[in-house]
Parts: sequence; structure tokens; C-alpha cells
Amino acid sequence: MFSLTLSNIIITILIYFGARLLYKHVSNPFTTPVLLATIVIIIILIIADINYEQYAPAKDWITYFLGPGTVALAVPMYKNRVVIKENAVQVLGSLTVGSIATIASAVYISKLLNLSEMIQATSAVKAVTIPVALEVVTLIGGDPSLAAVLVITAGIFGAAFGPLCLTLCKIHDPISRGLGMGTVSHGIGTSQAVVEGKLQGAVSSVAMGAAAILTSIVLPLIYNIFN
Repeated sequence: MFSLTLSNIIITILIYFGARLLYKHVSNPFTTPVLLATIVIIIILIIADINYEQYAPAKDWITYFLGPGTVALAVPMYKNRVVIKENAVQVLGSLTVGSIATIASAVYISKLLNLSEMIQATSAVKAVTIPVALEVVTLIGGDPSLAAVLVITAGIFGAAFGPLCLTLCKIHDPISRGLGMGTVSHGIGTSQAVVEGKLQGAVSSVAMGAAAILTSIVLPLIYNIFN
């Protein structure tokens, strides 16, 4: 069992770094490291007939290092603290509008599609990091398991297509790009923002944390307005 876990960890790491290497040479949404690595790993697991229970120990070990990885994001935040302070008003204003718009649009679109109230509630938390989403979603009657899926999906697609959408909208300012990625794509989007630049990554880290706090406060209120 240990040998299988070790093999899965090594394969996962190699595939991710291989995806990053490819992204440096072929940069487009479909070669975004998180998206490409996820697809390749799923394919390998299916071919090798490795089920989720067998892969779970490797996942747990890798997930354990998310804590130190998240803390490490404080380094670029600290190095760019002066720029962030100088733009504090704009940053806070954008975070507030972005977080509210993300919640409202998710619930509104779900209602237009006549989805169940449970799905409406669950979709409202898709833009915040998983620990916060799992706690908040239960307050409005959502499903924690589905919330985790939606959060990860939003993060992956945000990391893959977020930079392209920002570029198409002619948003090139590093602070604005970092805010956009961190607000709607949490940690996965932040990892992609770091690839773009240190300032983008620093601002995205701030946006990720602040959006999680803000969402946990305003989500019940906004959801009740729509329902």
C-alpha cells in the first residue's frame, strides 16, 4: 500500500511539473498546469485501474502541504505591501463588488435555469476556498460535497481561462488582474496569478483571503434577498 501511495505522489508531482514546463513553451488556456495535470492524472488513474480509495492516501499527503504553501504566499504579499497599501481603497472596493457580484450571479443564473434550491445555495459559494465554502454552505442549505466539486471546478477554469478573459477585456494592470483571479478563483487562481508575476500573486493572495471573509459575512444576507 505504501509503495502505491509513494508511486501516486511521484507521478502526480512529475505530471504537474511536466505541465508547467509545457506551459512555458506552449502558453494557452488548455495547457494551464492545474487543468492539464488534472486531466492527465485522471486518465492515468483510469488506465491503471486505480480507484479513488487507492489514490486518497497520496492526495492526503499532497493536501497536507497546502498549509505551508498557503503560508508561503505571505512572502510576495510582504514584499509588495507598499503597493497594496497605496491602493487599499481601490482593492477593498473591488473585492466587495466582485464578491457580491459572484454570489448574486451564481444564484440568479441557477434560478433562471430552474435548478433546485439546494443547487442554488451550493453554487453561491463556488468562488471561495474550500474550508470556508464547506462551513458557509451549510448555513444556507447547500450540499458540502457538491460545494467542494464546484469550488475546485471554478478554480481550475478560472486559472485556465481567467487570464485570457482579462486580456480580452483589455485589463493589463497587474493589481487588477491579481484581484480578479483571487476573488473568483481562490487558491487555484492565485497559483496561476503567481505565474504571471509577483505583484499579481501578492494581490491575488490578499483577494483570496479577503473574499473568503467577506463572503462568509454577506452570503446569508444576499442569498435571502434572492429567496
